[in-house]
Amino acid sequence: MEKIFTRNAPAAIGPYSQAVISGGMLYTSGQIAINPESGSIEADTIEGQTRQICKNLEQVLKAAGTSFDKVVKTTCFLSDMADFSAFNEVYGEYFTSKPARSCVAAKALPKGALAEVELIAEI
Repeated sequence: MEKIFTRNAPAAIGPYSQAVISGGMLYTSGQIAINPESGSIEADTIEGQTRQICKNLEQVLKAAGTSFDKVVKTTCFLSDMADFSAFNEVYGEYFTSKPARSCVAAKALPKGALAEVELIAEI
């Protein structure tokens, strides 16, 4: 098992890793819209937060030597399902290979985030 860390994505805010490689697969922790430079959530719209989440995931994928094209599954959490359509618009710009996905409503997300995404990818 190999732990993945990059300074180009937010550091974990708890006792966990940004991602782990095991058995030729990458498993990421959930990413919220924290800007790694400022350490805070700067966007206040679902579109802005989703874009930052995808940028963060892109950096974790890159650090692990893989890319969005190798993603096989995502799990998405939204604090409000009314944001589903707007979330999908931005999500679709990054996940063009259309991996399997689950999307669920969460009562609350860390730091008041509007969305969180975790993924599994081939290495």
